[in-house]
Amino acid sequence: MNHWTKLSIGFANQRNYLDELFRVYPLAPDSVRDIDKTKWSEVEKAFSGKNDVALLRSLLKLKLFPIKDSYVAYMRKDKGAILRNPKTVKRLCSRLREMGLDKIWENCSVPKETNRQIGPLFSNWLKKGTLGLPLLDRKSFECSSEDAILMESDAILKDFAKKQLGYARDRRPDFIARVQKQYIVGEAKFMTDSGGNQNNQFERAKSLLEDTTINATKIAILDGVLYIPGENQVHKYLCTHREEYNIFSSLLLRDFLFQF
Repeated sequence: MNHWTKLSIGFANQRNYLDELFRVYPLAPDSVRDIDKTKWSEVEKAFSGKNDVALLRSLLKLKLFPIKDSYVAYMRKDKGAILRNPKTVKRLCSRLREMGLDKIWENCSVPKETNRQIGPLFSNWLKKGTLGLPLLDRKSFECSSEDAILMESDAILKDFAKKQLGYARDRRPDFIARVQKQYIVGEAKFMTDSGGNQNNQFERAKSLLEDTTINATKIAILDGVLYIPGENQVHKYLCTHREEYNIFSSLLLRDFLFQF
């Protein structure tokens, strides 16, 4: 087993892992989703005026549609479909009018799912300077050889990795740093459950470690249920994977970097 993986499993099972992890992934308590007042006034006007086309158009401007229906996504992408499909419009709006404005508002303001909050949290944690390395933009990063973390937009991170590190993956890396003139590139995931999409996230991180075309030290910065001993495939992999595959918790990232 990789040394850093072993430390991560020990940390997760013997210490206050979740308490510490909250510093990296401070998931917000459930709170209602904000609805633009101007857009909502359009909904109210269309609802009271019994204008089905206007009602659908106004609701499609909101981030969350109040009912789950497989045809809604199509209408988001093709606004003209509203006029071409009157029966579908009537079916959807009949359901909306049965609900009433109060219920429509309630459904449109449902809090974001927890897994949708996670995305930017790792990057936000890096920006706090917790790792003790300078945070540089691309120009400064390329013009120096000092130890640093590259903090840039998704597109710039991906472009730098492609041009400088031989990175040819579809998704941009979550982490790029340089320590003792050695580049480190990594994926960061918080696995909140096992199976399904969570396993897919693990496979994406693992595929980075297996990519022999990348000219950098590759790391998978993983947190969550994968460190709980059990019969799940991910934990089994952790206990048997090749030693050079660096899989470990974000809570050990600073120690990992300062080993160089």
